[in-house]
Amino acid sequence: MDNKAPRSLDLQKRFHRVIPGGSHTYAKGDDQYPVSPPIYITRGKGCHVWDVEGNEYIEYAMGLRSVTLGHAYQPVVDAVARELLKGSNFNRPATIELECAEKMLELVPGADMVKFAKNGSDANDAAVKLARAHTGRDLVAICRDQPFFSVGDWFIGTTPMNAGIPKAVQELTLGFHYNDLAGAADLFRQHPGKIAAVVLEAEKETPPAEGFLTGLRDLCHKEGALLILDEMITGFRWHNGGAQTYYNLKPDLSTFGKALGNGFSVSALAGRREIMRLGGLDHDQPRVFLLSTTHGAETHALAAGLAVMHTYQREPIVQVLWEQGRKLAAGISRVIVDHKLEGYFTITGQPCCLTYGTRDAEKQPSQAFRTLFLQETIRRGILAPSFVVSYSHSDADVEKTIEAVHAALVIYRKALTDGVEKYLEGRPVKPVARRYN
Repeated sequence: MDNKAPRSLDLQKRFHRVIPGGSHTYAKGDDQYPVSPPIYITRGKGCHVWDVEGNEYIEYAMGLRSVTLGHAYQPVVDAVARELLKGSNFNRPATIELECAEKMLELVPGADMVKFAKNGSDANDAAVKLARAHTGRDLVAICRDQPFFSVGDWFIGTTPMNAGIPKAVQELTLGFHYNDLAGAADLFRQHPGKIAAVVLEAEKETPPAEGFLTGLRDLCHKEGALLILDEMITGFRWHNGGAQTYYNLKPDLSTFGKALGNGFSVSALAGRREIMRLGGLDHDQPRVFLLSTTHGAETHALAAGLAVMHTYQREPIVQVLWEQGRKLAAGISRVIVDHKLEGYFTITGQPCCLTYGTRDAEKQPSQAFRTLFLQETIRRGILAPSFVVSYSHSDADVEKTIEAVHAALVIYRKALTDGVEKYLEGRPVKPVARRYN
């Protein structure tokens, strides 16, 4: 890797001059990566990307987990190109909207209706609005152990980065902990008849305890609330039908995005007819302004979604994600043992969605050691804010990654003894959701 990176350093100044934070997505910002070298991507193919200096990397997380098939995946690109030649946006619905909706409902058997949008926040905001309209209640309960649901005030107001959000709005969102069914029940007891919905992901790093997900759904229904399942990450990764199919769970509403478009901007809100129809024309209840956006049904994005869904039905995408993740986890676990780093560096999550944890000499979570690991793997051609694989990660890519991790953990082990400051160049990375810079 080129540590001088003159073009990147010049671009960094220009980015920050015209874009707040230097990035349009906080998770991609400079504060999430080591100081040197700053990386700006020019192109990608499969699971490989190239920066402006010409350096090549094996990428993990793949566009914040949105590029599950691989960058520039040809069947998706071809479908988008064909659709663009027909036009991208019209004054009346395009037939591809129906085709995409029917295919989506074919894969998500618990849903009766679906509506498309551009990003996950749109879909989750709409789900919360529908739940409030359906129940006539204002409060929402979210899983506190899961990092992100929306850019909407109802969620961001619960984070340290809540400047600009009225306190009255912040107080409308409550929290409970994952796998704590009793804690969720306590919320309903504390706020009887006031909670419209419970919002959570089926799984992050920790698997659901036996009976937790179905118990939570049953609790919601007993208390007159809805269960909203956020499938932005689990959808098209755990199973073709999402984590709800994997765990045999039928939520009232569920939201999809990320992998649905393989990097193209498309998300979906799916759910039971009696709830979804409130956003339609065939009822006599107050109308719900549900996902009405100029670009919500751009035909090329829906073409990408269709191509993705057809690919999942035709090829063993999910099987490969799990298989390659297992190989990667096994290899890195061996390296951890080789370096006697058990408890200092950890691999967590399901094989199809691996993350890692970094701890200091006292085995406390450490951003400095996370930065050191990123620094050393980037130097070895690996761009890994997580170890989330794609369909394009080959055995050779996995082996090269394990070798790079091996070398990086040599430095990590030395830093535990000598102090991380001796090896870390620049400041540590920081959490995205923090009160001050």
